[in-house]
Amino acid sequence: MFGDDQVGAPLRQSLFRRVWLASLLSNFGSLIQGVGAAWAMTQMTTSADMVALVQTASMLPIMLLSVPAGAIADMYDRRKVGLVSLLLTLAFSIMLSVQAWFGYLSPYTLLAFCFLIGSSMALFGPAWQSSVNEQVPPPMLPAAITLNSISYNIARSFGPAIGGVIVAAAGAVAAFVANAIAYVPLLIVLYLWRRKQEPSRLPPEKLTRAIISGVRYVTNSPPMRTLMLRAMLTGAVGGSIFALLPLLVRDHLHGDAQTYGVMLGAFGIGAILGAFYVGPVRKRFGGELAVSTCLVMMGVGTLVAALSPWPALTAAALALTGGGWMMSMALFNISIQLSAPRWVSGRALAGFRSSNSAGLAIGSWAWGYAADHIGVDKALILSAAAMCLSPLIGLWLRMPDVVDGSNQDAEAVADPEVRMLLSPRSGPIVIEIEYRIDPKNARTFYGLMLQVQLNRQRNGAYGWSIARDVADPELWTERYHCPTWHDYLRQRSRPTQAERALQRSATELHIGPEPVRIRRMLERPFGSVRWKDDTPDNAATTEVIPIPSQSSSSA
Repeated sequence: MFGDDQVGAPLRQSLFRRVWLASLLSNFGSLIQGVGAAWAMTQMTTSADMVALVQTASMLPIMLLSVPAGAIADMYDRRKVGLVSLLLTLAFSIMLSVQAWFGYLSPYTLLAFCFLIGSSMALFGPAWQSSVNEQVPPPMLPAAITLNSISYNIARSFGPAIGGVIVAAAGAVAAFVANAIAYVPLLIVLYLWRRKQEPSRLPPEKLTRAIISGVRYVTNSPPMRTLMLRAMLTGAVGGSIFALLPLLVRDHLHGDAQTYGVMLGAFGIGAILGAFYVGPVRKRFGGELAVSTCLVMMGVGTLVAALSPWPALTAAALALTGGGWMMSMALFNISIQLSAPRWVSGRALAGFRSSNSAGLAIGSWAWGYAADHIGVDKALILSAAAMCLSPLIGLWLRMPDVVDGSNQDAEAVADPEVRMLLSPRSGPIVIEIEYRIDPKNARTFYGLMLQVQLNRQRNGAYGWSIARDVADPELWTERYHCPTWHDYLRQRSRPTQAERALQRSATELHIGPEPVRIRRMLERPFGSVRWKDDTPDNAATTEVIPIPSQSSSSA
Protein backbone atom coordinates (compact mmCIF):
# COMPACT_ATOMS: atom_id res chain seq x y z
CA MET A 1 0.00 0.00 0.00
CA PHE A 2 1.06 3.58 -0.63
CA GLY A 3 1.56 6.08 2.20
CA ASP A 4 -0.34 9.35 1.90
CA ASP A 5 2.82 11.18 0.79
CA GLN A 6 3.78 8.62 -1.88
CA VAL A 7 3.11 9.34 -5.54
CA GLY A 8 0.58 6.55 -6.10
CA ALA A 9 -1.50 7.15 -2.96
CA PRO A 10 -4.21 9.37 -4.56
CA LEU A 11 -5.13 6.56 -6.96
CA ARG A 12 -6.82 4.88 -3.98
CA GLN A 13 -9.49 7.58 -4.22
CA SER A 14 -12.06 6.36 -6.77
CA LEU A 15 -13.07 9.83 -8.01
CA PHE A 16 -9.48 10.95 -8.53
CA ARG A 17 -8.66 7.65 -10.22
CA ARG A 18 -11.51 8.03 -12.75
CA VAL A 19 -10.66 11.65 -13.50
CA TRP A 20 -6.97 10.82 -13.78
CA LEU A 21 -7.49 7.97 -16.25
CA ALA A 22 -9.87 10.03 -18.38
CA SER A 23 -7.50 13.02 -18.39
CA LEU A 24 -4.67 10.68 -19.37
CA LEU A 25 -6.61 9.74 -22.49
CA SER A 26 -7.37 13.38 -23.30
CA ASN A 27 -3.68 14.19 -22.86
CA PHE A 28 -2.88 11.47 -25.39
CA GLY A 29 -5.29 13.13 -27.79
CA SER A 30 -3.74 16.57 -27.29
CA LEU A 31 -0.23 15.28 -27.90
CA ILE A 32 -1.33 13.37 -30.99
CA GLN A 33 -2.91 16.52 -32.35
CA GLY A 34 0.23 18.48 -31.49
CA VAL A 35 2.31 16.14 -33.64
CA GLY A 36 -0.20 16.41 -36.46
CA ALA A 37 -0.30 20.22 -36.32
CA ALA A 38 3.47 20.68 -36.11
CA TRP A 39 4.17 18.21 -38.91
CA ALA A 40 1.37 19.57 -41.07
CA MET A 41 2.94 23.02 -40.77
CA THR A 42 6.34 21.71 -41.89
CA GLN A 43 4.64 20.27 -44.98
CA MET A 44 2.90 23.56 -45.81
CA THR A 45 5.86 25.92 -45.27
CA THR A 46 9.63 25.89 -44.76
CA SER A 47 9.60 28.98 -42.52
CA ALA A 48 10.99 28.34 -39.04
CA ASP A 49 8.87 31.25 -37.81
CA MET A 50 5.65 29.59 -38.91
CA VAL A 51 6.60 26.21 -37.44
CA ALA A 52 7.47 27.85 -34.11
CA LEU A 53 4.17 29.77 -34.19
CA VAL A 54 2.27 26.48 -33.83
CA GLN A 55 3.61 26.32 -30.27
CA THR A 56 2.92 30.03 -29.75
CA ALA A 57 -0.67 29.75 -31.03
CA SER A 58 -1.32 26.89 -28.60
CA MET A 59 0.27 28.63 -25.60
CA LEU A 60 -0.82 32.23 -26.21
CA PRO A 61 -4.47 31.62 -25.13
CA ILE A 62 -3.26 30.31 -21.78
CA MET A 63 -1.32 33.53 -21.29
CA LEU A 64 -4.27 35.72 -22.33
CA LEU A 65 -7.22 33.83 -20.85
CA SER A 66 -5.95 31.99 -17.80
CA VAL A 67 -6.63 34.84 -15.37
CA PRO A 68 -10.31 35.29 -16.43
CA ALA A 69 -10.61 31.48 -16.50
CA GLY A 70 -9.24 31.28 -12.95
CA ALA A 71 -11.75 33.89 -11.80
CA ILE A 72 -14.58 31.90 -13.40
CA ALA A 73 -13.33 28.72 -11.67
CA ASP A 74 -13.44 30.48 -8.28
CA MET A 75 -16.85 32.07 -8.94
CA TYR A 76 -18.83 29.10 -10.27
CA ASP A 77 -19.15 25.32 -9.99
CA ARG A 78 -15.80 24.01 -11.24
CA ARG A 79 -17.38 20.84 -12.59
CA LYS A 80 -19.76 22.82 -14.82
CA VAL A 81 -16.95 25.11 -15.98
CA GLY A 82 -14.96 22.03 -16.96
CA LEU A 83 -17.87 20.54 -18.87
CA VAL A 84 -18.51 23.72 -20.87
CA SER A 85 -14.85 24.14 -21.76
CA LEU A 86 -14.50 20.50 -22.84
CA LEU A 87 -17.57 20.79 -25.05
CA LEU A 88 -16.01 23.83 -26.75
CA THR A 89 -12.74 21.95 -27.21
CA LEU A 90 -14.57 19.02 -28.76
CA ALA A 91 -16.43 21.32 -31.15
CA PHE A 92 -13.27 23.09 -32.31
CA SER A 93 -11.45 19.77 -32.74
CA ILE A 94 -14.26 18.45 -34.94
CA MET A 95 -14.18 21.63 -37.03
CA LEU A 96 -10.39 21.32 -37.50
CA SER A 97 -10.82 17.70 -38.59
CA VAL A 98 -13.46 18.67 -41.15
CA GLN A 99 -11.27 21.46 -42.55
CA ALA A 100 -8.33 19.09 -42.93
CA TRP A 101 -10.49 16.33 -44.45
CA PHE A 102 -11.77 18.58 -47.22
CA GLY A 103 -8.34 20.10 -47.88
CA TYR A 104 -9.19 23.64 -46.75
CA LEU A 105 -6.37 23.79 -44.21
CA SER A 106 -3.78 26.53 -44.68
CA PRO A 107 -0.96 27.68 -42.35
CA TYR A 108 -3.07 30.52 -40.98
CA THR A 109 -6.19 28.36 -40.63
CA LEU A 110 -4.15 25.81 -38.71
CA LEU A 111 -2.82 28.51 -36.39
CA ALA A 112 -6.36 29.83 -35.85
CA PHE A 113 -7.67 26.41 -34.78
CA CYS A 114 -4.64 25.85 -32.52
CA PHE A 115 -5.55 29.17 -30.89
CA LEU A 116 -9.24 28.27 -30.48
CA ILE A 117 -8.54 24.83 -29.03
CA GLY A 118 -5.92 26.38 -26.76
CA SER A 119 -8.47 28.96 -25.63
CA SER A 120 -11.04 26.38 -24.57
CA MET A 121 -8.36 24.37 -22.77
CA ALA A 122 -7.22 27.59 -21.06
CA LEU A 123 -10.75 27.84 -19.64
CA PHE A 124 -10.63 24.19 -18.55
CA GLY A 125 -7.21 24.24 -16.86
CA PRO A 126 -7.82 26.31 -13.69
CA ALA A 127 -11.16 24.62 -12.96
CA TRP A 128 -9.58 21.17 -13.29
CA GLN A 129 -6.39 21.92 -11.35
CA SER A 130 -8.10 23.78 -8.50
CA SER A 131 -10.60 20.93 -8.05
CA VAL A 132 -7.85 18.42 -7.20
CA ASN A 133 -8.11 19.31 -3.51
CA GLU A 134 -11.78 18.26 -3.66
CA GLN A 135 -10.84 14.82 -4.99
CA VAL A 136 -8.19 13.81 -2.42
CA PRO A 137 -7.53 14.43 1.32
CA PRO A 138 -5.12 17.32 2.09
CA PRO A 139 -2.09 15.08 2.90
CA MET A 140 -2.33 13.58 -0.59
CA LEU A 141 -2.43 16.90 -2.44
CA PRO A 142 1.29 17.14 -3.39
CA ALA A 143 1.20 13.54 -4.65
CA ALA A 144 -2.00 14.22 -6.61
CA ILE A 145 -0.41 17.27 -8.27
CA THR A 146 2.61 15.16 -9.21
CA LEU A 147 0.35 12.40 -10.58
CA ASN A 148 -1.41 14.90 -12.83
CA SER A 149 1.99 15.94 -14.16
CA ILE A 150 2.88 12.28 -14.67
CA SER A 151 -0.38 11.82 -16.60
CA TYR A 152 0.65 14.48 -19.10
CA ASN A 153 4.15 13.10 -19.39
CA ILE A 154 2.98 9.52 -19.90
CA ALA A 155 1.04 10.90 -22.81
CA ARG A 156 4.11 12.87 -23.89
CA SER A 157 6.17 9.67 -23.81
CA PHE A 158 3.94 7.57 -26.01
CA GLY A 159 1.40 9.97 -27.53
CA PRO A 160 3.86 11.64 -29.94
CA ALA A 161 5.15 8.27 -31.14
CA ILE A 162 1.55 7.13 -31.68
CA GLY A 163 0.86 10.47 -33.33
CA GLY A 164 3.85 10.01 -35.61
CA VAL A 165 2.56 6.60 -36.67
CA ILE A 166 -0.94 7.99 -37.25
CA VAL A 167 0.35 10.93 -39.29
CA ALA A 168 2.67 8.73 -41.34
CA ALA A 169 -0.07 6.17 -42.01
CA ALA A 170 -3.20 8.30 -42.45
CA GLY A 171 -2.16 11.97 -42.46
CA ALA A 172 -2.72 14.85 -40.08
CA VAL A 173 -6.51 14.63 -40.34
CA ALA A 174 -6.46 11.27 -38.55
CA ALA A 175 -4.51 12.84 -35.68
CA PHE A 176 -7.11 15.60 -35.42
CA VAL A 177 -9.97 13.07 -35.33
CA ALA A 178 -8.20 10.99 -32.66
CA ASN A 179 -7.89 14.09 -30.50
CA ALA A 180 -11.61 14.85 -30.77
CA ILE A 181 -12.53 11.30 -29.73
CA ALA A 182 -10.13 11.39 -26.76
CA TYR A 183 -12.11 14.17 -25.04
CA VAL A 184 -15.29 12.11 -24.74
CA PRO A 185 -14.34 9.95 -21.68
CA LEU A 186 -13.37 13.00 -19.63
CA LEU A 187 -16.69 14.64 -20.53
CA ILE A 188 -18.53 11.55 -19.27
CA VAL A 189 -16.55 11.38 -16.00
CA LEU A 190 -17.16 15.05 -15.20
CA TYR A 191 -20.84 14.71 -16.07
CA LEU A 192 -21.21 11.80 -13.63
CA TRP A 193 -19.28 13.52 -10.80
CA ARG A 194 -21.71 14.66 -8.11
CA ARG A 195 -19.63 17.45 -6.65
CA LYS A 196 -20.44 18.55 -3.10
CA GLN A 197 -20.54 22.32 -3.26
CA GLU A 198 -20.60 24.26 0.00
CA PRO A 199 -22.97 27.23 -0.22
CA SER A 200 -21.20 30.56 -0.06
CA ARG A 201 -22.28 33.12 2.52
CA LEU A 202 -21.93 35.85 -0.08
CA PRO A 203 -22.93 36.08 -3.73
CA PRO A 204 -20.10 35.64 -6.27
CA GLU A 205 -18.11 38.66 -7.31
CA LYS A 206 -18.57 40.13 -10.77
CA LEU A 207 -16.01 38.83 -13.29
CA THR A 208 -14.06 42.07 -13.52
CA ARG A 209 -13.99 42.47 -9.72
CA ALA A 210 -12.92 38.81 -9.34
CA ILE A 211 -10.06 39.34 -11.79
CA ILE A 212 -8.98 42.46 -9.90
CA SER A 213 -9.11 40.49 -6.63
CA GLY A 214 -6.88 37.80 -8.09
CA VAL A 215 -4.35 40.28 -9.45
CA ARG A 216 -4.39 42.16 -6.13
CA TYR A 217 -3.75 38.93 -4.24
CA VAL A 218 -0.72 38.06 -6.37
CA THR A 219 0.77 41.57 -6.32
CA ASN A 220 0.50 41.72 -2.51
CA SER A 221 1.93 38.22 -1.99
CA PRO A 222 5.73 38.24 -2.41
CA PRO A 223 5.99 34.41 -2.60
CA MET A 224 3.37 34.31 -5.38
CA ARG A 225 5.14 37.04 -7.33
CA THR A 226 8.42 35.19 -7.08
CA LEU A 227 6.92 31.87 -8.15
CA MET A 228 5.23 33.37 -11.20
CA LEU A 229 8.26 35.35 -12.32
CA ARG A 230 10.45 32.26 -12.00
CA ALA A 231 7.90 30.19 -13.92
CA MET A 232 7.85 32.79 -16.71
CA LEU A 233 11.63 32.82 -16.94
CA THR A 234 11.77 29.02 -17.02
CA GLY A 235 9.20 28.99 -19.83
CA ALA A 236 11.12 31.61 -21.81
CA VAL A 237 14.49 29.86 -21.70
CA GLY A 238 13.01 26.35 -21.93
CA GLY A 239 10.64 27.11 -24.82
CA SER A 240 13.37 26.55 -27.40
CA ILE A 241 13.21 22.77 -27.27
CA PHE A 242 9.44 22.71 -27.80
CA ALA A 243 9.52 25.23 -30.65
CA LEU A 244 12.59 23.98 -32.54
CA LEU A 245 12.41 20.22 -32.06
CA PRO A 246 10.53 19.62 -35.36
CA LEU A 247 13.25 21.52 -37.24
CA LEU A 248 16.01 19.74 -35.31
CA VAL A 249 14.53 16.38 -36.33
CA ARG A 250 13.99 17.39 -39.95
CA ASP A 251 17.22 19.27 -40.65
CA HIS A 252 19.82 17.69 -38.36
CA LEU A 253 18.60 14.15 -37.82
CA HIS A 254 16.93 13.98 -41.27
CA GLY A 255 13.99 12.22 -39.65
CA ASP A 256 10.30 12.02 -40.41
CA ALA A 257 7.11 12.32 -38.34
CA GLN A 258 7.82 9.04 -36.56
CA THR A 259 11.28 10.23 -35.55
CA TYR A 260 9.77 13.44 -34.24
CA GLY A 261 7.27 11.42 -32.20
CA VAL A 262 10.03 9.24 -30.77
CA MET A 263 12.02 12.31 -29.69
CA LEU A 264 8.99 13.76 -27.94
CA GLY A 265 8.48 10.36 -26.35
CA ALA A 266 12.04 10.41 -25.00
CA PHE A 267 11.37 13.81 -23.48
CA GLY A 268 8.22 12.42 -21.83
CA ILE A 269 9.96 9.33 -20.46
CA GLY A 270 12.53 11.55 -18.81
CA ALA A 271 9.71 13.62 -17.35
CA ILE A 272 8.01 10.52 -15.91
CA LEU A 273 11.25 9.38 -14.28
CA GLY A 274 11.81 12.87 -12.91
CA ALA A 275 8.32 12.92 -11.40
CA PHE A 276 9.18 10.14 -8.96
CA TYR A 277 11.96 12.30 -7.50
CA VAL A 278 9.91 15.47 -7.01
CA GLY A 279 8.89 14.62 -3.43
CA PRO A 280 12.33 13.50 -2.17
CA VAL A 281 14.12 16.40 -3.90
CA ARG A 282 11.62 18.92 -2.51
CA LYS A 283 12.01 17.61 1.05
CA ARG A 284 15.78 17.31 0.96
CA PHE A 285 16.93 20.39 -0.95
CA GLY A 286 14.12 22.93 -0.64
CA GLY A 287 12.78 25.08 -3.45
CA GLU A 288 15.75 27.14 -4.66
CA LEU A 289 18.40 24.42 -4.98
CA ALA A 290 15.90 21.98 -6.49
CA VAL A 291 14.72 24.43 -9.19
CA SER A 292 18.30 25.51 -9.98
CA THR A 293 19.35 21.89 -10.44
CA CYS A 294 16.41 21.32 -12.78
CA LEU A 295 17.39 24.31 -14.95
CA VAL A 296 20.99 23.07 -15.23
CA MET A 297 19.69 19.62 -16.23
CA MET A 298 17.58 21.25 -18.96
CA GLY A 299 20.52 23.30 -20.18
CA VAL A 300 22.90 20.34 -20.41
CA GLY A 301 20.28 18.21 -22.18
CA THR A 302 19.47 20.97 -24.69
CA LEU A 303 23.17 21.56 -25.43
CA VAL A 304 23.80 17.87 -26.13
CA ALA A 305 20.68 17.67 -28.33
CA ALA A 306 21.86 20.68 -30.34
CA LEU A 307 25.29 19.15 -31.00
CA SER A 308 24.34 15.49 -31.41
CA PRO A 309 24.24 13.93 -34.92
CA TRP A 310 22.95 10.59 -33.58
CA PRO A 311 19.26 9.99 -32.80
CA ALA A 312 20.00 7.77 -29.79
CA LEU A 313 22.17 10.42 -28.11
CA THR A 314 19.61 13.12 -28.93
CA ALA A 315 16.86 10.99 -27.33
CA ALA A 316 18.95 10.54 -24.16
CA ALA A 317 19.61 14.29 -24.02
CA LEU A 318 15.91 15.02 -24.43
CA ALA A 319 15.11 12.60 -21.60
CA LEU A 320 17.42 14.60 -19.33
CA THR A 321 15.77 17.83 -20.47
CA GLY A 322 12.32 16.34 -19.88
CA GLY A 323 13.23 15.30 -16.33
CA GLY A 324 14.43 18.79 -15.49
CA TRP A 325 11.39 20.43 -17.08
CA MET A 326 8.85 18.22 -15.33
CA MET A 327 10.45 18.54 -11.91
CA SER A 328 10.66 22.33 -12.14
CA MET A 329 7.02 22.66 -13.24
CA ALA A 330 5.85 20.29 -10.49
CA LEU A 331 7.81 22.24 -7.87
CA PHE A 332 6.22 25.51 -9.03
CA ASN A 333 2.75 23.95 -9.11
CA ILE A 334 3.00 22.38 -5.65
CA SER A 335 4.27 25.64 -4.16
CA ILE A 336 1.38 27.58 -5.70
CA GLN A 337 -1.31 25.16 -4.51
CA LEU A 338 0.13 24.94 -0.99
CA SER A 339 0.39 28.74 -0.74
CA ALA A 340 -2.92 29.94 -2.19
CA PRO A 341 -6.05 29.87 0.03
CA ARG A 342 -9.13 28.20 -1.36
CA TRP A 343 -11.00 31.39 -2.25
CA VAL A 344 -8.35 32.38 -4.79
CA SER A 345 -6.81 29.02 -5.73
CA GLY A 346 -8.21 29.00 -9.27
CA ARG A 347 -6.88 32.49 -9.94
CA ALA A 348 -3.48 31.68 -8.43
CA LEU A 349 -3.12 28.59 -10.61
CA ALA A 350 -4.30 30.61 -13.59
CA GLY A 351 -1.65 33.21 -12.87
CA PHE A 352 0.98 30.47 -12.75
CA ARG A 353 -0.19 28.96 -16.03
CA SER A 354 -0.44 32.38 -17.63
CA SER A 355 3.05 33.44 -16.59
CA ASN A 356 4.61 30.16 -17.66
CA SER A 357 2.74 30.16 -20.96
CA ALA A 358 3.72 33.78 -21.54
CA GLY A 359 7.32 32.73 -21.16
CA LEU A 360 6.78 29.78 -23.50
CA ALA A 361 5.00 31.89 -26.11
CA ILE A 362 7.60 34.65 -26.06
CA GLY A 363 10.47 32.17 -25.91
CA SER A 364 9.08 30.07 -28.76
CA TRP A 365 8.84 33.12 -31.00
CA ALA A 366 12.25 34.45 -29.96
CA TRP A 367 14.06 31.14 -30.47
CA GLY A 368 12.26 30.61 -33.79
CA TYR A 369 13.37 34.08 -34.89
CA ALA A 370 16.92 33.31 -33.81
CA ALA A 371 16.86 29.98 -35.68
CA ASP A 372 15.84 31.75 -38.89
CA HIS A 373 18.87 34.05 -38.62
CA ILE A 374 21.65 31.98 -37.04
CA GLY A 375 20.46 28.40 -37.49
CA VAL A 376 18.65 25.86 -35.32
CA ASP A 377 21.76 24.45 -33.66
CA LYS A 378 23.16 27.83 -32.63
CA ALA A 379 19.78 28.98 -31.33
CA LEU A 380 19.56 25.85 -29.16
CA ILE A 381 23.13 26.40 -27.89
CA LEU A 382 22.22 29.96 -26.88
CA SER A 383 19.11 28.76 -25.08
CA ALA A 384 21.12 26.05 -23.29
CA ALA A 385 23.53 28.71 -22.02
CA ALA A 386 20.56 30.80 -20.84
CA MET A 387 19.14 27.80 -18.94
CA CYS A 388 22.44 27.11 -17.19
CA LEU A 389 22.84 30.77 -16.20
CA SER A 390 19.23 31.39 -15.18
CA PRO A 391 19.67 30.01 -11.60
CA LEU A 392 21.60 33.23 -10.93
CA ILE A 393 18.20 34.97 -10.81
CA GLY A 394 17.81 33.24 -7.43
CA LEU A 395 20.16 35.87 -5.99
CA TRP A 396 17.29 38.38 -6.43
CA LEU A 397 14.19 36.15 -6.65
CA ARG A 398 14.79 33.27 -4.29
CA MET A 399 12.21 30.47 -4.31
CA PRO A 400 10.01 30.76 -1.19
CA ASP A 401 10.02 28.02 1.43
CA VAL A 402 6.41 26.80 1.56
CA VAL A 403 5.03 25.15 4.70
CA ASP A 404 2.30 22.54 4.16
CA GLY A 405 -1.02 23.72 5.60
CA SER A 406 -0.13 27.43 5.59
CA ASN A 407 -3.08 28.13 3.28
CA GLN A 408 -5.78 26.59 5.49
CA ASP A 409 -8.83 28.81 5.98
CA ALA A 410 -9.18 30.42 9.39
CA GLU A 411 -12.30 29.90 11.51
CA ALA A 412 -15.16 32.12 10.37
CA VAL A 413 -15.88 35.20 12.46
CA ALA A 414 -19.30 36.65 13.11
CA ASP A 415 -20.51 39.66 11.15
CA PRO A 416 -19.97 42.94 13.01
CA GLU A 417 -22.79 44.73 14.78
CA VAL A 418 -24.66 47.07 12.43
CA ARG A 419 -27.32 49.62 13.40
CA MET A 420 -27.39 51.50 10.10
CA LEU A 421 -29.39 50.24 7.13
CA LEU A 422 -26.81 48.98 4.64
CA SER A 423 -27.13 47.39 1.21
CA PRO A 424 -24.52 45.10 -0.36
CA ARG A 425 -23.22 48.00 -2.45
CA SER A 426 -23.02 50.52 0.38
CA GLY A 427 -19.56 52.00 0.52
CA PRO A 428 -16.77 52.78 0.62
CA ILE A 429 -16.32 51.24 4.05
CA VAL A 430 -13.57 52.73 6.25
CA ILE A 431 -12.01 50.65 9.02
CA GLU A 432 -10.04 52.24 11.85
CA ILE A 433 -8.34 50.12 14.52
CA GLU A 434 -6.74 51.74 17.57
CA TYR A 435 -3.91 50.00 19.44
CA ARG A 436 -2.03 51.05 22.57
CA ILE A 437 1.57 49.90 22.28
CA ASP A 438 4.37 50.22 24.82
CA PRO A 439 7.01 52.49 23.20
CA LYS A 440 9.61 49.78 23.91
CA ASN A 441 7.69 47.49 21.51
CA ALA A 442 7.09 50.14 18.85
CA ARG A 443 9.65 48.80 16.38
CA THR A 444 8.39 45.21 16.76
CA PHE A 445 4.79 46.32 16.35
CA TYR A 446 5.59 48.37 13.25
CA GLY A 447 7.37 45.42 11.63
CA LEU A 448 4.36 43.17 12.28
CA MET A 449 1.97 45.75 10.89
CA LEU A 450 3.90 45.95 7.61
CA GLN A 451 3.15 42.23 7.21
CA VAL A 452 -0.47 42.79 8.26
CA GLN A 453 -0.66 45.43 5.51
CA LEU A 454 0.06 42.82 2.84
CA ASN A 455 -2.52 40.50 4.41
CA ARG A 456 -5.21 43.17 4.39
CA GLN A 457 -4.44 44.31 0.84
CA ARG A 458 -4.30 40.87 -0.77
CA ASN A 459 -7.63 39.98 0.86
CA GLY A 460 -9.42 43.06 -0.49
CA ALA A 461 -8.44 46.24 1.37
CA TYR A 462 -6.99 49.37 -0.19
CA GLY A 463 -5.67 52.70 1.08
CA TRP A 464 -3.97 51.04 4.07
CA SER A 465 -2.03 53.21 6.52
CA ILE A 466 -0.63 53.09 10.02
CA ALA A 467 -0.22 56.29 12.08
CA ARG A 468 1.12 57.19 15.54
CA ASP A 469 -0.38 59.95 17.62
CA VAL A 470 2.17 62.73 18.17
CA ALA A 471 0.50 63.80 21.45
CA ASP A 472 0.06 60.23 22.74
CA PRO A 473 2.94 58.02 21.46
CA GLU A 474 1.31 54.87 22.79
CA LEU A 475 -1.68 55.32 20.44
CA TRP A 476 -1.41 53.77 16.95
CA THR A 477 -4.22 53.85 14.37
CA GLU A 478 -4.49 51.37 11.50
CA ARG A 479 -6.78 52.53 8.69
CA TYR A 480 -7.94 50.94 5.43
CA HIS A 481 -10.85 50.95 2.98
CA CYS A 482 -13.04 48.39 1.24
CA PRO A 483 -15.11 49.37 -1.84
CA THR A 484 -18.48 48.09 -0.57
CA TRP A 485 -20.07 46.40 2.43
CA HIS A 486 -19.98 43.01 0.72
CA ASP A 487 -16.34 43.53 -0.21
CA TYR A 488 -15.61 44.21 3.45
CA LEU A 489 -17.39 41.01 4.53
CA ARG A 490 -15.38 39.09 1.94
CA GLN A 491 -12.17 40.66 3.21
CA ARG A 492 -12.97 39.55 6.78
CA SER A 493 -13.73 35.97 5.69
CA ARG A 494 -10.61 35.41 3.58
CA PRO A 495 -7.64 35.28 6.03
CA THR A 496 -5.86 31.97 6.41
CA GLN A 497 -4.86 30.52 9.76
CA ALA A 498 -1.33 31.88 9.28
CA GLU A 499 -2.64 35.37 8.48
CA ARG A 500 -4.98 35.32 11.47
CA ALA A 501 -2.07 34.24 13.70
CA LEU A 502 -0.01 37.19 12.44
CA GLN A 503 -2.86 39.59 13.27
CA ARG A 504 -3.09 38.06 16.77
CA SER A 505 0.65 38.58 17.25
CA ALA A 506 0.22 42.29 16.54
CA THR A 507 -2.88 42.55 18.76
CA GLU A 508 -1.11 40.82 21.67
CA LEU A 509 1.25 43.81 21.91
CA HIS A 510 -1.75 46.00 22.82
CA ILE A 511 -1.65 47.25 26.41
CA GLY A 512 -4.23 48.90 28.65
CA PRO A 513 -7.49 47.87 30.32
CA GLU A 514 -9.61 48.31 27.19
CA PRO A 515 -9.45 45.94 24.18
CA VAL A 516 -8.36 47.08 20.74
CA ARG A 517 -10.93 49.57 19.47
CA ILE A 518 -12.41 48.99 16.01
CA ARG A 519 -14.48 51.55 14.12
CA ARG A 520 -16.35 50.61 10.95
CA MET A 521 -17.62 53.66 9.09
CA LEU A 522 -19.52 54.33 5.89
CA GLU A 523 -17.73 56.98 3.88
CA ARG A 524 -20.07 59.36 2.08
CA PRO A 525 -18.44 60.77 -1.08
CA PHE A 526 -20.08 63.74 -2.79
CA GLY A 527 -23.25 62.68 -4.62
CA SER A 528 -23.73 59.44 -2.69
CA VAL A 529 -26.41 60.67 -0.26
CA ARG A 530 -30.10 60.22 -1.18
CA TRP A 531 -31.54 63.62 -0.33
CA LYS A 532 -35.17 62.45 -0.41
CA ASP A 533 -36.70 59.51 1.45
CA ASP A 534 -38.51 58.32 -1.66
CA THR A 535 -35.33 58.26 -3.81
CA PRO A 536 -34.83 54.57 -4.73
CA ASP A 537 -31.65 52.80 -3.72
CA ASN A 538 -30.52 50.80 -6.78
CA ALA A 539 -28.17 48.63 -4.79
CA ALA A 540 -28.71 44.89 -4.81
CA THR A 541 -30.48 43.38 -1.83
CA THR A 542 -28.81 39.96 -1.76
CA GLU A 543 -28.84 38.63 1.79
CA VAL A 544 -25.80 37.28 3.63
CA ILE A 545 -25.94 34.04 5.61
CA PRO A 546 -25.06 35.17 9.17
CA ILE A 547 -22.55 33.56 11.56
CA PRO A 548 -23.95 34.46 14.97
CA SER A 549 -22.01 32.07 17.18
CA GLN A 550 -18.46 33.39 16.79
CA SER A 551 -16.75 36.44 18.18
CA SER A 552 -16.89 39.55 16.00
CA SER A 553 -13.80 41.24 17.47
CA SER A 554 -11.77 40.72 14.31
CA ALA A 555 -11.46 43.66 11.96
